[in-house]
Amino acid sequence: MLDSRRTMHGEATSPRGRLYLVATPIGNLEDISLRALRVLREAAVVACEDTRQTRKLLVRHGIDRGLVSYHEHNERERARELLDRLEAGASVALVSDAGMPLISDPGLHLVSLCVEREISVIPVPGPSALVAALAASGLEASEFLFVGFLPARAGERARKLRELAGENRTMILYEAPHRLLASLRAAREVLGDRKAVVARELTKLHEEFRRGRLAELAAHFERHAPRGEITLVVASADDALRNTTAAPQPAADNLGDSLASRVAQLEREGRDRKAALKRAARELGLSKREAYRLLLDLRTW
Repeated sequence: MLDSRRTMHGEATSPRGRLYLVATPIGNLEDISLRALRVLREAAVVACEDTRQTRKLLVRHGIDRGLVSYHEHNERERARELLDRLEAGASVALVSDAGMPLISDPGLHLVSLCVEREISVIPVPGPSALVAALAASGLEASEFLFVGFLPARAGERARKLRELAGENRTMILYEAPHRLLASLRAAREVLGDRKAVVARELTKLHEEFRRGRLAELAAHFERHAPRGEITLVVASADDALRNTTAAPQPAADNLGDSLASRVAQLEREGRDRKAALKRAARELGLSKREAYRLLLDLRTW
């Protein structure tokens, strides 16, 4: 048992328990290590965001273990209860619904208490949406910045993006499906039309990587409402600068063609030209001025 008496190798341990931070699958339930399964099987209790979600994982791997809820709404109260158990000698496995605890998930309060009381905190690494998305993105992966979730309010989101505008590392963000389009448009407005990748439903049946410029991605998800868990990877300021100082990119021409085509379609549907331009610009994540300039360059206005 992973308790206060013996480790798996038989050495004596401290009279207090240990807190294990156990990474769990982000989709495919087979993506879990042998070590993680052993820790979950031997811990006195498993603390989890959603007991129903974690029970599915345990049942899938034949593990029968007591579960207690530990989420953002009861974190402080439950952390004290778990700390008492740890100090009494029980070992606790902390998991989130997917990925590594504390990474945009609850757990910091309990870990901080354990550090203060000198109770061992042991990570059991495993699946991570941010690492999986970055590795498969095709963007620079040697240096990166994990941003987490952007603010939900438009003004705060824009301010956060302005803080990131000069960031010279690839940026990784999490986003909710219903906010993805707004975030893509805001990023295009503040950061410029950078390369980006939307990674959706990683390791699941409908896994998708959608690559392109921010404006292209915004246009796509205007037409196809996203679903599921989403990770957004955005190129660095250095990469954006290289692309603006190089020869003209085909993507820019494609954007102008897409804009002109969409304006013409909206006009055929009965909108006047100004209204069509405004709507098409919004769909492509462009300001009205940028859209007007693109059409002038194409000599279609």
